[in-house]
Amino acid sequence: MTSKIIGVGNYIPTQTITNLFFDEHQFLDESGKTLLQDNATIADKLKEITGIEERRYAQNNQVTSDLGFIAAQAAIENAGIDPETLDYIIFAHNFGDVRYGTVQSDMVPSLASRVKHLLQIKNNFCVAYDMLFGCPGWIEAMIQANAFIKSGIAKRCLVIGAETLSRVVDIHDRDSMIYADGSGAAILEISTDGSGIKSHLSASFTMKEKDYLYFGKSYNNQSCPDIKFIKMNGRKIYEFALLNVPNAMKKCFDDSGYSIDQLKKIIIHQANEKMDEAIVTRFYQLYNQTVPKNIMPMVIHKLGNSSVATIPSLLTMILNNELPNHQINKDDVVLFASVGAGMNINAFVYKF
Repeated sequence: MTSKIIGVGNYIPTQTITNLFFDEHQFLDESGKTLLQDNATIADKLKEITGIEERRYAQNNQVTSDLGFIAAQAAIENAGIDPETLDYIIFAHNFGDVRYGTVQSDMVPSLASRVKHLLQIKNNFCVAYDMLFGCPGWIEAMIQANAFIKSGIAKRCLVIGAETLSRVVDIHDRDSMIYADGSGAAILEISTDGSGIKSHLSASFTMKEKDYLYFGKSYNNQSCPDIKFIKMNGRKIYEFALLNVPNAMKKCFDDSGYSIDQLKKIIIHQANEKMDEAIVTRFYQLYNQTVPKNIMPMVIHKLGNSSVATIPSLLTMILNNELPNHQINKDDVVLFASVGAGMNINAFVYKF
């Protein structure tokens, strides 16, 4: 017994932020000194490493739960279901609702409860809760929803991933150019046709890896020391991901029982183009194979890194035939994988 996706939806914010947006920013190092390179050079280097040319920001009057609600509505419409039939709403995010112009995170009530309210679901036994698991949060929420359905606790679950990272970045940190806003959602129910989640894997590395992503002070020493922003040790994350993610992906895929020749797509968290390419290359090297053409769709170039939203948003784009050269057909086997704060890694294999 397993669960399958019966509907998907996403919301890609309408504000397009090009790299030119950062031309007037004062980028500093950790000690507060101005970086020697000019901003154009910094932006070019960012594009070379991450692939990011543009990213999307939410409108000033929107918060994360608003983005999640729009994606949820789209998934419900796509599935053609009555929202009153949902048993669980699981909302993956990391920073709650942060209103434009503020730095305070608002997570009470939960974002899942807010979406349930916006959907006007009257069923009190539709349980709404949030998932905080770093960038792999949406995959982890899918794994939990699948467990609920397999156990008989639930028949139908809505899983949302949304974030407004533009609200929690330090404008003096060049890494702020990586982050974006967005949302995606999927609806799961019990599978009776052989499709669905075939295997999954999750891991948390919390010794020396715990603080590779963290909340820290602004690089501007004149800023309020009590205000924290998202920070990362990019080099450590890159090394960690290349060492651990390919092996985790292989274990998960091997557990599915499929052969590597049957794998049609890898939908991986859109964190960094070079890192993702290196992960997939190493994954195939574990099978003594080269990377097949068009195996890994990438949208980070135009959408940036929207954390938990990257995978469900990308999946929706593919299923809606919005990406040239990337389709998913009936019986295709797809590997989903992510890595992020925690440090957490997870994956699942899905047959469409």
